[in-house]
Amino acid sequence: MTGPVLAPGSRRGAELMEAAVRGRSLWEDARRRLMRNRAAVTGMIVLAALVVLAVIGPMLLPYRYDEINKADVWAQPLTAGHILGADELGRDLLARQLMGLRVSLAIGFVATFVSLVIGVAWGAVAGFVGGVVDEAMMRIVDVLYSLPFIFFVILLMVTFGSNIILIFVAIGAVEWLTMSRIVRGQTLALKQKEFVEAARAAGLTQGAIIVRHIIPNLLGPVVVYVTLTIPAVILSESFLSFLGLGVQPPMASLGTLIAGGAQDMELAWWLLVFPSVTMVGTLMCFNFIGDGLRDAIDPKDR
Repeated sequence: MTGPVLAPGSRRGAELMEAAVRGRSLWEDARRRLMRNRAAVTGMIVLAALVVLAVIGPMLLPYRYDEINKADVWAQPLTAGHILGADELGRDLLARQLMGLRVSLAIGFVATFVSLVIGVAWGAVAGFVGGVVDEAMMRIVDVLYSLPFIFFVILLMVTFGSNIILIFVAIGAVEWLTMSRIVRGQTLALKQKEFVEAARAAGLTQGAIIVRHIIPNLLGPVVVYVTLTIPAVILSESFLSFLGLGVQPPMASLGTLIAGGAQDMELAWWLLVFPSVTMVGTLMCFNFIGDGLRDAIDPKDR
């Protein structure tokens, strides 16, 4: 027995056709595949919880991250009202760790956003325009790649002084280089597609084609790379802070907390263990999300 035949022009038939089209769309399919990835979903839930704790956690605690309590020096976890213990100045480790997580996440997101804007614009223009413009722009990228990252950061800090905004600039000014190369390679493939030729035939300018057609079709690989860039930026900031070139006291980041904990781990193991676990957990969340997005968007896995 067959079901009822819907007329091609009926309202129900149009709704079913629209639902079928939506079901086959790239982003809807990618979302469903991502939601079936347990590691990625777990990573998103844990990361969301960490972000909430970093934003509102310091306001809910009885201690400030920079509050010195001489009576609580080297207080162990779960003693003297300190859940995670206290450091050599009696500062509450939980308050400092939540503040450090906030600073590290802020640096990760802001520096990645800076690298995203510069890298996507640079790579899309270079790949689409091509010719002499492409050669000149990519040679600039090659020159910047040749500069040692640490030397570049030290030069900026010696010239302008050490502050958190400078860390955004220093890390963002380096991370966009890889982004531009990825975007350029994708743009070289996209500009040969039929929809770009149709846009040219319609009389659109190069700038309009890049904004309306090239960049939207780059979102897949760019989103995946962004989720992998954020943990790389956090690691870069932690490395700089570990060397004493990053966030300066009394402000804290996960890198500065780990550096301080490494110096005092024989006296207070908790100063190293808890920030390190938070750092590892945060990075694993981003990596799980990035791997899940890559598998969900990759057409070869369909």
